[in-house]
Amino acid sequence: MNSASKTIRWAPAALFASALIAGGQAATAQSAPAPVPEIAFDAQEFLKLPEGTNLGEVAGVAVGKTGHVFVFQRGNTSGPAYGAAAAQLLEFDAAGKLLREIGKGLYAWSFAHAVRIDPQGNIWAADKGSDMVIKFDPAGKVRMVIGRKVEASAPEAKPLEKLIPRLPAIDGYFRQVTDMAWDSKGNTYIADGYINSRVAKVGPDGRWLKSWGSFGTEPGQFDQLHSIAVDAQDRVFVADRTNRRIQVFDTEGKLLKIITIKVPFPADAPVPIGNRPTEASPGYLLPGAPWALCITPPEAGKQALFVADVWPGRIYKLDMEGNVLGWLGGAGKQLGQFGWIHEMACPTQNQLYVAEVLNWRVQKLTLHAAK
Repeated sequence: MNSASKTIRWAPAALFASALIAGGQAATAQSAPAPVPEIAFDAQEFLKLPEGTNLGEVAGVAVGKTGHVFVFQRGNTSGPAYGAAAAQLLEFDAAGKLLREIGKGLYAWSFAHAVRIDPQGNIWAADKGSDMVIKFDPAGKVRMVIGRKVEASAPEAKPLEKLIPRLPAIDGYFRQVTDMAWDSKGNTYIADGYINSRVAKVGPDGRWLKSWGSFGTEPGQFDQLHSIAVDAQDRVFVADRTNRRIQVFDTEGKLLKIITIKVPFPADAPVPIGNRPTEASPGYLLPGAPWALCITPPEAGKQALFVADVWPGRIYKLDMEGNVLGWLGGAGKQLGQFGWIHEMACPTQNQLYVAEVLNWRVQKLTLHAAK
């Protein structure tokens, strides 16, 4: 892949209609008023794949303490055109050299969604197609399985339906699971995302402890939990994507605040794919809809929250109370532009790894310090 890098700078233009960017629910924490500063950055495609091989849709990216980069991608496709299995977990060193494939031929691999590294260095993957969350130890051996894949011989072995009203959720089972995160006590928080519309809490020993949430638009309800993260204060941040908000909870599911992002952008901002969104478009296509969340490790006692939307295709840097500190990038296919950011890794406040679905790649971003 191309290893060139460049600094990306965007110039302000006419602002998008305020009626569209003003969507979202009432919030106890709002983004900072405009103008929000642009953050300059360098972008690099640094992964080095074997000759003749390519990535497919990159759903997930994570970075371990050693600097190794884990990529969960949909390029390892097998089966029919409809309903094909598409999931492969790859590990690269810090320089981008491919080291190994983890879980080759794994029973859970169906449709890649997210990969994370826990504080102990274990590798976790959420597979939306099989409705399973898998924990690997650093050596790549399966150590825990949460959820269960529908048996291939079962009559319900078909795409799940988003029925209204939704079917009751069942403890221990997921319906299109999306992501996971951990608190300081080792509990795992799982975004049971597209259909069950809840957060599941699982103990360090794998015991199902509780869940909270349901489908809807009210505070504490969800419409597509697409990403989840936990900060140093054990607050659980949930990307409530179609509702265009981030809901923040304590570890028992008490709602603490709601964050919305409303930052002006050019009226003619490029659309990554499809028709230009309107107020009638699904919420996940609209400005500020959180597709990916990443919280940095504490630096000088402070953390930052990075959030990505797909149109205008920006990454936003927020403080931990939900104030937008700056933004970078925009939709497109060139280096430094983004096509449906699906997951981010943020080992520091000035370094991001970005997994893109439309552009089939991982970009490594280096943010410039504010002048």
